This record gives sequence, C-alpha cells and structure tokens, in this order.
Amino acid sequence: MTEAALAPETPHAPSVIRLLLGKLGIDYEEVLDHHGLNAARKVQAVLLDDAVGALMVLFPQSQLLDLNRLAELTGRRLTAVSTERLEKMLGKHSLSLLPGLPALTSSPCLYEESLLREPKLLINSGEPNVLLEISSDDFKSMLTKASAANFGEALTSIRPNLDRPDDDREEITQAVQAFTARRIQQRLEATIEIPPLAETAQKIIKLRVDPNATIDDITGVVETDPALAAQVVSWAASPYYASPGKIRSVEDAIVRVLGFDLVINLALGLALGKTLSLPKDHPQHTTPYWQQSIYTAAVIEGLTRAMPRAQRPEAGLTYLAGLLHNFGYLLLAHVFPPHFSLICRHLEVNPHLCHSYVEQHLLGISREQIGSWLMRYWDMPDELATALRFQHDPSYDDAYSEYPNLVCLAVRLLRSRGIGSGPDEDIPDALLERLGLTRDKANDVVSKVLEAEVLLRELASQFTQA
Repeated sequence: MTEAALAPETPHAPSVIRLLLGKLGIDYEEVLDHHGLNAARKVQAVLLDDAVGALMVLFPQSQLLDLNRLAELTGRRLTAVSTERLEKMLGKHSLSLLPGLPALTSSPCLYEESLLREPKLLINSGEPNVLLEISSDDFKSMLTKASAANFGEALTSIRPNLDRPDDDREEITQAVQAFTARRIQQRLEATIEIPPLAETAQKIIKLRVDPNATIDDITGVVETDPALAAQVVSWAASPYYASPGKIRSVEDAIVRVLGFDLVINLALGLALGKTLSLPKDHPQHTTPYWQQSIYTAAVIEGLTRAMPRAQRPEAGLTYLAGLLHNFGYLLLAHVFPPHFSLICRHLEVNPHLCHSYVEQHLLGISREQIGSWLMRYWDMPDELATALRFQHDPSYDDAYSEYPNLVCLAVRLLRSRGIGSGPDEDIPDALLERLGLTRDKANDVVSKVLEAEVLLRELASQFTQA
C-alpha cells in the first residue's frame, strides 16, 4: 500500500476503508479532491432500491445517470435510497460519503463499462475531499461479482443553453409541446397558464419604477395587504436586524430598520412568492427552497456592501435577485408536474451535476431559462431577468453582469459550506475581480451570514407560512 505524503492536518481515508483495501490487497494513493481532476476518472457511487432490494451503481462523473435507461436495462424502477437509510448505513462505518467499493455493502453492483477505459480511477474514500487513486486493474478485481453495462449519458452530449437567451422562448415552447398535455395557444404565457400577479405585486412593480415614489406610497401599498404588512413588520423586528425598540408599523420597519429600497424589493419578493406554491415533491439532500433563497439574499446583501462603492449595484435589487434566483424551480413544478418528479429523482442520483444538466437532458430547458422568461413576462427589471438567466455562468460579462455574478458567487460560497445542492464548484479569480472583491472578503461575508443561521431560518419560515 502506498499513500501520498499529505500534510498532518489533512484528512485521511477512514480506517474501515484502509483496512478493507488492505484485506483485498488493493494498492491505493490518497489524493485531495480539487476542481482540476478529470471527471472521467472519478467514480460516482449511488445506492438505489426498489421493492426487489438495493443496487449499488457506479459510473464516471463525466456522465449522467439516466434512470429511464436503467429501467430499460434492469426492468426495475430504481430510485435513490432514502437519506435516513443511507446515513444509517454509512454511520455504521463512520463514513460521511458512499465510497465506490462494492465490498462495503452486501448489495449487488452494476457498473458503467466505460469506467475501465481509464488506467487509474479515483474513488470516494468516505471522507469529504479525500479520494483514493486505484489502478483500473485493481478496481476491476473488486468487480468480479458485479455486472457491467452501458447506461450513462456523456455530459458532452448534453448542452444546457447557458448563453443563447434569444432561443429561450422557442425552447420553452418545444418543451411544453413535448412534455405536457396543455393545449398550445398562440401565446406561450396563455399555454403555460401563468397565475396572474396579485394586485399588491402589480402596485409594487409600478412603485419600483416611479422616481417620485415615497415611503408613504410603499407603506400604503403594503398596508392594503394585511398578511404582507405583518410579514414586513415581523421581518424588521427579527433579531437578525437587531433593531432598537419595538417595530409597531410598516412605516417603522422602513424608516428605522430596513429602508425604502430593501422594503420595496422584499415586499415584491414576498408578493411573488405567493404566486406559485411550493411543490410537494422535492429532491432529497436539498436545502428547503425559501431557506436557500434567504441565505442567498443575505449573502448577496453582504457582498454588495463589501464591493467598492463606485461599483455597487442597486442593493435592494441584488437582494431581490437572491430571493428569486431559484424561482424557475417553482415554475418547472407548475408547468411540468409529472416530469418535475422525474427531475427530482434524477437530481438525487446525480449529486455530482448541476441541475442544468439534468433539466436539459429530461426537458430540453433549464429552470434559469423559464424563470428569466417569466420575469420578463411580468415586466420585472432587466437586471433581475439577467440575474436569473446567467447565474450559472461565472464568466458572464455583458449588461448588468454584476447581478448574475453576485448570485453565482453567493450560491457557490454557500455550496462550499454545505448549503444548497449539486457539486461544489470553483470560484474563478476573474469573477471576484469583476465584483471588486477578494476571496477572503467573500468568505468573511458568508461566514458572518451563517453565524446568524438560526435567525435566517426563522425569516425563511415566514415565506412558507405566507
């Protein structure tokens, strides 16, 4: 057995894995995971089950696991085992993650044939960020009782539309035609049957673009909706904002704590949040929708303040971009109900992928496309539509780039702390430079926000009760 020389403070593979590999006579080298590693060499392990029993599936991270294809191959409708069951199994061995080692479980194993084309493979050790480099021959020796097949979809064949917004309407229309039973109307919005905006939201939108709007104007609009007024007051009274004295009214909330800009965007976010309901189905291992939104908005609020004054975009609008950055998720559930459940199941078995790949593969569109389209249909600011559309492109540098750049940075910072879903993605230096931020400053912002995690969860609960 050989081990790479790692720093003393560096985590190592768990002892149970080292003992298992020693017993099997497998040589390995510990490798720290990083973004530059070849995904074709990295083995993704997932544990699936159905009424028949469990099945471990191994495939390269350069592929997407298609459950429909797996069903055709096995004759079984397999889905990811429950979080509780997986955690219980891993807990027995003091593991945090599932290693791609069939000998660890008593379950049968199915592996993607293309894995063995690589001379050396990287297997999860069970400890975050620690991989085990094993020769393909040694890996094959552990698969003597496993079955081989071709079932993965190469990511190179899946091309999410990251940078062709002019194609969005056509692609959304094609998806609606292909995957719903909706009667196709001349106008896409009529086909999708978007719920009308609440009157309160319409009034707030008008106020947003009125240069002469006053605190009295926004107070009057918010107070006509008692539930919204209560939420704004409760928001301002939250310990998160540490306001002195009691907040007695919407005007108090604006003048003493939140300010006009934040309240008008917060109220708009709250109002829009009522337009589409949260789906009953959702992927396992994911941060609740509004919790993720509040965290993202709070991080963006801090990042905006940390930017050089001359570069800062409109703070309230960046906050709103954080609140609504994942709004397309709600719209996918509204427009494609049966396929939304299929998306959830695929996200569970492809934790190494951004949701854009899964959605593109199954629907031909992404939540970012349909979410941005809806913002434009509702006459939301261009900055907001741009933020939603290009939030996963860290190199975006066109009009209003600071908005999607801030969302991108906030989401990736949170993901690096275990909040959100999908892979932990790299934060390029160029992204930070465009925003006038240092890496240390950005990390300080997210650390400060997460110190108030309990308070943020309380704020998020207001949305779910709306």
